[in-house]
Amino acid sequence: MATNALSLSNINAYYGDSHALTDVSFELGEARMLGLLGRNGAGKSTCMNVTMGLLPPRGGEVIVFGDKVTGLSPEMVAAHGVALVPQGRRIFKSLTVRENLMVAARKPNAGSKHATKHDPWTAETVFAMFPRLHERHKQIAAHLSGGEQQMLAIGRALMGNPRVLLMDEPSEGLAPQIVAEVMATIRKLKESGLSIVLVEQNPRLVFDVADDIVILNTGRVAVVSTPSQIEKDGIDLRQHLGVF
Repeated sequence: MATNALSLSNINAYYGDSHALTDVSFELGEARMLGLLGRNGAGKSTCMNVTMGLLPPRGGEVIVFGDKVTGLSPEMVAAHGVALVPQGRRIFKSLTVRENLMVAARKPNAGSKHATKHDPWTAETVFAMFPRLHERHKQIAAHLSGGEQQMLAIGRALMGNPRVLLMDEPSEGLAPQIVAEVMATIRKLKESGLSIVLVEQNPRLVFDVADDIVILNTGRVAVVSTPSQIEKDGIDLRQHLGVF
């Protein structure tokens, strides 16, 4: 039976009195990429925050490779093999590129069930994937371009040696050529065996790379499908996404 890398089951989450997620359920298969789509305010980032332990849900369960992580601290969720590339990058701008990476370094315990199946990520393997970061490894992160900062945010997440990678709008604010580079990197990460949730405003980017699609509408799951099945079924995405 196929293993689910991540399961959200009947998640209800609130910001104060505002009900942000209502009975949200979806599953990410091992070594698969799930595209999470929806308009602004649909609940995409809230799903990421709940999964990462940044926003405790008031109901439901978050399960990572069979282990319940609901209500755990972000540090404990990370120890279960989950990493987040946050919206807006949130790198440490006063630190150098290398320092940003080393702050997030977590060596996987080879005997742990939470260990990755591939070789562990190090600063050197991140630099091999992002040669531009290697060239600038002594540079203060605040002086990097937007694209370089996004590469650094991805590299920093990889330094935690995750099995599940959450990516919240990695193309936001980037030039088209840089977006293409970032998406090529995401494809490589999936091919390496990582299980990925990709949150994006641009549905075309997601449909090009994702195995599965979940669309949120006002905090509820509206569509669970695959890119090819959505096309086959003739689902009108404009009612959920506005434009496509």
